[in-house]
Amino acid sequence: MFRKWTISAIVAAFAVVTMCGMGSAGAVAKETIRVGHFSWPGYGFFRVLAAKDLNPDLEFEFTLLEDPVQLFSLLATDQLDIVTSTIEFGPIAAAEDMPIKLVAYTNISYGTDKIVLHPDVTSPSDLKGKTVAVLEGGLAQIYMAIWLEQNGVAWDEVNMANLIMNDAAAAMISGNVDAGEFWDPWGTNVLNDLEGAQLAAQSRDPFWLKSALLADAMYYSDNFISERRDVAVATMKSYYDAVEFWRSNPAEAHEIIAEALQFSVEDVELVLGKDDIPNDSGIYPYTLEETARFCGETAGDPPFGQHNGQMYDHWKLTNEWWITFGLMSDMVDDAKGLDCSILGDAHKAAMGG
Repeated sequence: MFRKWTISAIVAAFAVVTMCGMGSAGAVAKETIRVGHFSWPGYGFFRVLAAKDLNPDLEFEFTLLEDPVQLFSLLATDQLDIVTSTIEFGPIAAAEDMPIKLVAYTNISYGTDKIVLHPDVTSPSDLKGKTVAVLEGGLAQIYMAIWLEQNGVAWDEVNMANLIMNDAAAAMISGNVDAGEFWDPWGTNVLNDLEGAQLAAQSRDPFWLKSALLADAMYYSDNFISERRDVAVATMKSYYDAVEFWRSNPAEAHEIIAEALQFSVEDVELVLGKDDIPNDSGIYPYTLEETARFCGETAGDPPFGQHNGQMYDHWKLTNEWWITFGLMSDMVDDAKGLDCSILGDAHKAAMGG
C-alpha cells in the first residue's frame, strides 16, 4: 500500500516532465477532471463516481501508473488535476516547492498493514543487527521505526532492506530477512505460507488507528484549486458521494473497481470488505464528515480516538521522521503544502451551506 519516496527521484522526474510535457485533451461539454492513481482498491472511489455518473456535470480521465513519482510529477506540471496516493508525501512536495496541495484524508489502514516476524525471532530485541524489509521513504518505514522503538530497539539498530512486496515476501519465506512490513495480500500470504511466522503488529490495533499514521490521501494541483475552485469543491463533494454509494451498494461498487483495476472481486473485498464493513476489511474509508473533522473544518472528533484537526499533527509527525531518516533537513510549514479549505467548502455544500 505504501510506496517509496526519494527527494532526488521526485526532483529528477519533475524536471523531465516539465521539459517534455504532454498533449492536453480536447474541449468537452462537461468539466473534465484528470485523476491519477496506482493499482489499489482504496483508490477506486473515483472509478465508482465516474461509472455511476454521480455528478452529471463532471467527466473523468484516468491515468493509471504504478510509479507514484511519475504521478506526482504529472500533477505538479498540470497534466493531472488530482492524485490519490499515500499521505506522507505532502511535506516532501512542499520542501521541493512543487505546486500541489494535500487536500483530504481519504482512508485509514484498518488491518491491511502488518509487521510480521520470522519464526526464528522470539522477541523484538532479537532484531538488533538483523535485517527487516520495508519500503524506505514511505509510511512502512515510519511504521516499522515506531514499532521498533516502542519495543526497545532503536530504528537504526536494524538493517532496513528496501524491498517491494513480492521481493519482501520471498525474502521472508527464504529466511533472508528477519521481519518485514507487509500490506495485504502479501502479509496474509506470508503468515499462511511460512509456518511459525508471527504477527507482531497490525494497523487495526488501537494505537495505530489513534495515531492515524497509515493512511491514504487526496492531492490537488495548485492550478486546479486556483483556476477552477468551484469545480474542485464539487469534485471533492462528489468523491465522498461515491464513498456513500459504496457503503450502501458494496457489491456493485466492488465490481466497478475490480473491472477498472483488473483485480479479482475477491482481492477488492480483501481490502474494502464484503459483508461486515469495516470489520472484514483492510482499510476504512472516511466519510466527508469524518475527514472534515480530521482536517478541523467542522466541529467534532474523527473516529478511532483521533482529535479534531489531527491532519496538522500528522504533517508534523511525518516531517519529523523524514528528518530523522535524513530524507529532509528542515521542518516545513504546513501552510505551504496543506489546504483543507476545499474540503471545508465541500462539507458546507453537503450541509446546504
